Amino acid sequence: MELTLILAVQTAFVIAAFLKGVTGLGFSTLCLGMIASFVDIRLSIPLVILPSLTSNVLVMIDAGHFRSTFRRFMPMFACALPGLLMGLWLLDNLPGERPRFVLGFVLASYGVWGLFQGVYVLPGVWQRRLMGPVGLVTGVINGLTGSQIMPILPYLLSLGLSKDIVVQAINTSFTISSLVMLVGLGKLGLLSTNLLLVSAAGILPVALGIRLGGRVRRRVSEARFRVMVLWMLVLLGASLIVRSWGAF
Repeated sequence: MELTLILAVQTAFVIAAFLKGVTGLGFSTLCLGMIASFVDIRLSIPLVILPSLTSNVLVMIDAGHFRSTFRRFMPMFACALPGLLMGLWLLDNLPGERPRFVLGFVLASYGVWGLFQGVYVLPGVWQRRLMGPVGLVTGVINGLTGSQIMPILPYLLSLGLSKDIVVQAINTSFTISSLVMLVGLGKLGLLSTNLLLVSAAGILPVALGIRLGGRVRRRVSEARFRVMVLWMLVLLGASLIVRSWGAF
């Protein structure tokens, strides 16, 4: 990989980590959106794996409530695993631009949803019934695009949970998915020594970005940064959709 590309990738790591430090989520999705703008999606996903794991673990440690959250949402985490395998199979078999299109759609739809979401809370019976399907669909989208937030984040926010529980649940899901993705990408032959080295080099910048983002979160309105991130996701998603439209 050329030096200019490596620098661009590392810059994307820092920006995405900083914004995750501010909002508590979105590293993988935002980072993939930036990197997939100039690198093929099959290279983008492996590049993000190790920094994504780092960002997840750091946020999980900060949020707390791991054991109780893991027990509560274990069925959802379990259902994500077969979904991941399905998504990885699609990634390996679909034409090159189609995963980019799907990623663009996921980014844009999440951004629009985040900007206009209401405060609707699911009834208790639907909270339980939807847990498995949400895990399965999230796994498929994750395996195909590397994005880990749809539809699990809207689901978690519809449960009326505290912010710390939401952050812990979604980052636990991120961590499990990232570990499975790491193995799956290796089986598909999408990991190489060079990619892993570039990915590993992003661990320290990611840790720094999250630390800086956490400091800013305590000083500046989180709502303002959240809106900026969501608009960025919409624009990145729209850009990827336009660039890959010819694939259809």
